[in-house]
Amino acid sequence: MTVQAQEIERGIELDGGPQARQRERLCVATHKVRPLSALIRFVVDPDGEAVPDIRRKLPGRGVWVTATHEALDAAIKRKAFARAFKRDVRVPADLAARTERLLEQAVLDALAIVGKAGLVAAGFAKTEAALQNEQVAALLHAAEASPDGIRKLDAVRRRGSPENPPVVIGFLTSAQLDLALGRPNVVHAAVLAGPASDTFLSRSWRLEGFRTGRAGNRGNSAGMASAEPAVDMDAYD
Repeated sequence: MTVQAQEIERGIELDGGPQARQRERLCVATHKVRPLSALIRFVVDPDGEAVPDIRRKLPGRGVWVTATHEALDAAIKRKAFARAFKRDVRVPADLAARTERLLEQAVLDALAIVGKAGLVAAGFAKTEAALQNEQVAALLHAAEASPDGIRKLDAVRRRGSPENPPVVIGFLTSAQLDLALGRPNVVHAAVLAGPASDTFLSRSWRLEGFRTGRAGNRGNSAGMASAEPAVDMDAYD
């Protein structure tokens, strides 16, 4: 890695860290205590509207919802925001869609940092070479990528690390990859291992979990609780 790339990595505000992984909060929709990585924080803006705080940095009191579309829909249906904040809260009709867009933008922002850190090999040939010679954290395919190109690179991916192959991410379009990486016609790319790449992966899993209902670490399920105990202060921060 170049000196410039190392300086970029040192300046990155990463999402991880032991303290962040250890902290937990109560979900106001499922009433289950979960790690922050499996939750989305919401605050109320000055106009009284519920706002997703994806980076957990907005001021004011916050409440937490399991990071799945299902849990957010349940929180809205049960009027959990008004109960938790103990005040009238306006919930926009497209709150779930807004939240998903912000989660997706967070993924793209992280990918842009990965690219600036020199941790992306883009293009079929460079991706293939990286899979054979580098420590690759993720293999990216544009949503429009041809099945043949995906199949060929997947074979290389599995040969290079048969027991623990790099994860495959295929939900971003070529236009999104172009914009994030600052180069045209990106269809295939390899994300090399590094701290910035870890943040990109954690945000990708978070978005995938929101869409699929598996919040937190890969493979975890965000089950909905049938009981509805009173919300306690662990729901807030």
